Amino acid sequence: MSKQTFIYTGRENLEVMTEAVKYNQNLIHNIMTCIKSKSAKVLDFGAGSGTYADLLVEQGIKPDCLEPDKNLQKILKSKGYNVLSDIGKANPGSYDIVYALNVLEHIKNDHEMIENLAKLLKKNGRLLIYVPAFDVLFSSMDKKVEHYRRYRKQSLVRNVEASGLQIVTAQYCDPIGFFAALAYKIAGNKKGTLSHKMIRSYDRLIFPASKSMEVVFKNTFGKNVLVVAKKR
Repeated sequence: MSKQTFIYTGRENLEVMTEAVKYNQNLIHNIMTCIKSKSAKVLDFGAGSGTYADLLVEQGIKPDCLEPDKNLQKILKSKGYNVLSDIGKANPGSYDIVYALNVLEHIKNDHEMIENLAKLLKKNGRLLIYVPAFDVLFSSMDKKVEHYRRYRKQSLVRNVEASGLQIVTAQYCDPIGFFAALAYKIAGNKKGTLSHKMIRSYDRLIFPASKSMEVVFKNTFGKNVLVVAKKR
């Protein structure tokens, strides 16, 4: 998320993930649990083409969108969003909620970025981070979209706490997805692409069951890590 020209390399997979209706609605639910008022000021950090921003608008919340890719910025602006090209364009202490969904893994210095995101929050504001988990699952897909890492819950919590925020929630998500991602690493294609059919099938048939199992496995493993933190 530097001021240099940025082109996102995973737009094909970004488009495929719009098929994951239940998965995306679950992420929106997580964001909405942090929002206390429809007047809350919200920032979508790494907004892409607006997948999550669009879903929030359906809930009566129109976030600002931070997106460095110029082509994606044009899409966001065509939808009427207030678009920021760089985190330096955002005013410190101005947001009630900042969320970053599958974004931090693309950033080399994620610790510095978490500190910068924390500075954008108002007092008692919330930072919601959702990232891929476990380096053992690092596959051709991660390489294609230029992930620097996958996360463990403990390491992400330490980074967030080091920014001065107080942890509200920290857990692994999508435990069945762990095994699906492992299968993809072993048998998936070397190009790192995702198929529409595969994503639709997992989303409709498997993800609901995986979500219901999180209460058992949230402290041990899952395909993703969710952290919500508060500015004191």
